[in-house]
Amino acid sequence: MAGWAAPLDDAFARLAAPEGEGWRIAESDILREWSRSGSPAMDLLLRRGEEALDMGDIPTAIGHLSALTDHAPDFAAGFQARAAAFAASGQFGPALADLARALELEPRHFAALTQLGAMLEEMGEDDRALTAYRESLKIHPHQQEAIDGVARLERKRIGTDI
Repeated sequence: MAGWAAPLDDAFARLAAPEGEGWRIAESDILREWSRSGSPAMDLLLRRGEEALDMGDIPTAIGHLSALTDHAPDFAAGFQARAAAFAASGQFGPALADLARALELEPRHFAALTQLGAMLEEMGEDDRALTAYRESLKIHPHQQEAIDGVARLERKRIGTDI
């Protein structure tokens, strides 16, 4: 993992750049690096879990992703993906725990922060959701989902949106 620090630091710097389109390449670079566990078997579990989630097969997704987190407890992407599966099944407690673990392993995990914001918003925890979205945007200011979440919650806060 130490070998990833410098390239990822550069990618995060490009991601946060306020102008230009270089952030799109940086985002791809970061997401690609995050999806690599260092083990082909673990990478396969991640892909299978994500594919099952995409197909709406939540129990299968949770099964694959639980196997992944059991066997690769230091792989943030596994916890972030399983959090999405838990949230899709309405299991917010386990989803929040997995997002906390993903962020413990990779504090710059903007996708996990945005996912946390969306989940907290769905739970009616608007202040905490707004904080999560804003923290995510500090890392990746171009995320449309987080931008929209902040705008929606700010409109709600001042009473111009329901």
